[in-house]
Amino acid sequence: MKIGIIGAGHIGQALARLAVRAGHQVTISNSRGPETLTELGQRIGCAVATAAQAARFGEVVVVTVPFTHLFQIDPAPLAGKIIVDTNNYYPDRDGRIAALDRHETTTSALVAAHFPRSRVVKAFNAILATDFDTPAPLAGRRALPIAGDDAEAKRIVAALQDQFGFDTLDAGSLADSWRFERAKPAYCIPLDRAGLAAALAQAQRDVELPHGSWRRG
Repeated sequence: MKIGIIGAGHIGQALARLAVRAGHQVTISNSRGPETLTELGQRIGCAVATAAQAARFGEVVVVTVPFTHLFQIDPAPLAGKIIVDTNNYYPDRDGRIAALDRHETTTSALVAAHFPRSRVVKAFNAILATDFDTPAPLAGRRALPIAGDDAEAKRIVAALQDQFGFDTLDAGSLADSWRFERAKPAYCIPLDRAGLAAALAQAQRDVELPHGSWRRG
């Protein structure tokens, strides 16, 4: 499969490594231009490009940039593509977004509105970048949540998660994706499938865990 990655931060790099190891063709990009990614591409074994080129390249395109920067991406090259949305809303970084603060929508619903001709799947937002390479010890495989409105797109993303070494728990539609957004019980906490199901069920829309409680060490 051809996978484009827009955003070469820790999550983007980790997903690029996993995808290359799984035998996929990967093109990674950032906002500064491919000339700044030459060494990274050689180290991972993937191609480097502009964001528009990565968008056109991928059958699946991972968008992993700071949340508000996402809305600067041209939606046209992503029409018809599966977008994997790894984003989270951090008010200290992103500024206050009233509709999110009032729980009127979800981050991924806003993403889907910006990319109306794409199939958005919320995934890989509820795991720390370091946990891709040094997973926490669990009796079984770690489970990661996904959400989306397109069943086939979710099936494809779940298959990728399986190839990357994770179980998948479908948390429902994009409207349900708040259950594993920032500061919810399932956010970045290493859990197996049963534990993740329980954490998703425990989530309350108006209740947040203390800031940073999901970070270990």
